[in-house]
Amino acid sequence: MHKYMQDPAQRFSTPENSTHRRYEALRALFVDHASLEEAASRFGYAAGTLRNLRAAFLHQPHQPFFLPDRRGKRKPLPGPDRDERILALRNERNLSAAEIAAHLTTQEALPVSATTVARVLKRAGLPKLWRRTAAQRTAGPAPVLAPVADHRALDLAPRRLRTEFGGLFLFAADLARIGLDDMLRQHGLPGSAMIPPGCAFRSLLALKLWGIGRPSRVMPETLDQGLALFAGLNAVPKRATLTEYSCRVDPRHCPALMDAWHHATRSLGPDLGGGRSFDLDFHTIPFHGEDALLERHYVSKRSRRQRGILAFLARDADARLFAWANASLRKDGQNDEILRFAQAWRERTGELPAELVFDSRLTTYANLARLHQLGIAFLTLRRRTPKMVAELLSAPAADWRKVTLSNVGRIYRTPRILERQVRLKHYPGDIRQIAITDLGHEKPTLLLTNQMRAPAARLIDRYARRMVIENTIADAIDFFHMDALSAAVPLKIDLDVQLTLMASSLYRLLAKRVGNGFEIAKASTIFRKLVRSSATIDITPTEIVVSLGRRANNPLLLAADYAATREPIPWLDNRSLKLRFF
Repeated sequence: MHKYMQDPAQRFSTPENSTHRRYEALRALFVDHASLEEAASRFGYAAGTLRNLRAAFLHQPHQPFFLPDRRGKRKPLPGPDRDERILALRNERNLSAAEIAAHLTTQEALPVSATTVARVLKRAGLPKLWRRTAAQRTAGPAPVLAPVADHRALDLAPRRLRTEFGGLFLFAADLARIGLDDMLRQHGLPGSAMIPPGCAFRSLLALKLWGIGRPSRVMPETLDQGLALFAGLNAVPKRATLTEYSCRVDPRHCPALMDAWHHATRSLGPDLGGGRSFDLDFHTIPFHGEDALLERHYVSKRSRRQRGILAFLARDADARLFAWANASLRKDGQNDEILRFAQAWRERTGELPAELVFDSRLTTYANLARLHQLGIAFLTLRRRTPKMVAELLSAPAADWRKVTLSNVGRIYRTPRILERQVRLKHYPGDIRQIAITDLGHEKPTLLLTNQMRAPAARLIDRYARRMVIENTIADAIDFFHMDALSAAVPLKIDLDVQLTLMASSLYRLLAKRVGNGFEIAKASTIFRKLVRSSATIDITPTEIVVSLGRRANNPLLLAADYAATREPIPWLDNRSLKLRFF
């Protein structure tokens, strides 16, 4: 006989579950008016616990308080079967602990935590997988090894492939017309039987044209067949191979290659590289390390001096591209670099530059005199001293006059100027000085020029356009990654600067043809709106057909006759390149 049949009152005094126990304890408090200590002792509670139960009951007057606990006992997971399945997923599919737990829970209705999976793997002696990015994690087999780059293994059999780098083929026809492969061979650029110089250069140039920076992953683009096809290879060379190639390029080859590239691009666009007026500037490529041979130079973006490589850049003001560069400067020769550029330009084109525009730190007054003797017009700033500023501000108001500018923001279109002919140390004769106020600066700006009869407004407009070179250099740093330390592939500086000049020229060619405001756009804008496009590539016995994806600005490329391209591509078995737009 059941014990409760002998004394049914025991069912109330000795509860069997927590809900009944809680009920009887609170009933004793509120109905039987037992003390807190008495009720707690009778039903096996601590006084504090029962006090909390009473408070919870009083704060929930309108909610059920004595519902049974619905939580049941968890079913034990099958131990050996589960462990075998975990080990099988690791060995067959190379999944991580988190991926195995997610797969068993969602796909096989076998709920298990990542911690449990990790414990099983550890017990089996299997190590953790390496840390991978989202792009590298896959539910498939172990990572695929990329093939070794070899242009002899390039497969041009009829087939179709998909690429994320379709926009690169907008530049392929120009590279074919320029004859890049022949140019590189003529100037002795290194190569090998597997990776000829043209293929190596196009691989590096493709990274520049696509603006690829240092990603968290290690060049997954290596597996993109379209990128390899653009270079003329079966696969893009690895980072180490490309870096090693840059070390093999003799820096003495770069100036001659730069001249050859300039003449070749002018044959495609006569208005490119006319070379009459140039904006000049220095740029320090910072070096983060210890090297006793490297000097300290001023880094404008950090407002400090640090070890780095000083590069001299000349930008064609009309063509809006870098026309000349030198990345092998030393401090003791930087002041004379402007004269070396003038001489190098005469050797390249047969003529001296017509006009040079630069800031006050680029050279010395003595070199200004030499430029004047050579018949080169120049426009630069003069460093202000407190005495100069005081004299200018004390000049009679009648000596100042207003001029109207056309190339400056609306608020500063009518500055006041004061013109004088002054004498400078180490500069024989007079030089024209134009002091400018109401131009957005607290102190007057001083322009120096040997153009004695040119209208002052035109000179001020021209120097204002010179300020664009700083934005252009910033664009080259940000998009073309001219600072080698921020690039996907660490390169020797000379080759990196040469590739930047080449990429800049190709972008300007594209922008000139398209028009519609792209002539003055930054490379990053041109890339975003015109170049960045995936594509489907059909390889036929006679053609390489690149079908670019739908983009809002594709009509501009159609209007520029890019769809009419039928250029034989030498590095692709002379098959004709055909571009299609949807």
